[in-house]
Amino acid sequence: MNRIFYFDSVKGNYRCDAAVFSCFDHRFDLVLREFLRKNDIAAPDIIKIAGGAKSLVSPDSEVERQFAFEQVRKSMRLHGTDRVILMVHSDCGAYGGLAAFKGDAAAEAEHHHREVLRAAQILSENIAGLDVRAYFADFEGVWEVAA
Repeated sequence: MNRIFYFDSVKGNYRCDAAVFSCFDHRFDLVLREFLRKNDIAAPDIIKIAGGAKSLVSPDSEVERQFAFEQVRKSMRLHGTDRVILMVHSDCGAYGGLAAFKGDAAAEAEHHHREVLRAAQILSENIAGLDVRAYFADFEGVWEVAA
């Protein structure tokens, strides 16, 4: 093998601050990093799936939901995770984008509010012992979603 660059990384196992479900939409990478930094989540297990928390509440197939559950279980087993952050975002292609809501950002936000709360409920019902938090990101910020 030919090393293409050099870096030092922490070796050994670590304890995860939170498993984080986010969409793989690159437009929200910076906001996710800033959100994690501002919430003192330095060691996340980031689970990037199209639609983020959508994989739990309205997956394209049951296999997708089971995959999401298994990712959380592995994070718990391997890294001691006891907190999960669920995130959905505006104009998400997995939901059909803002166009699916006829450009109505308020209707989209309300829909995503219900979706991410239900995702939190489904996760809590299927995997005990987790502190699950739900969030919605748009192009202006991140909003905590509460019942």
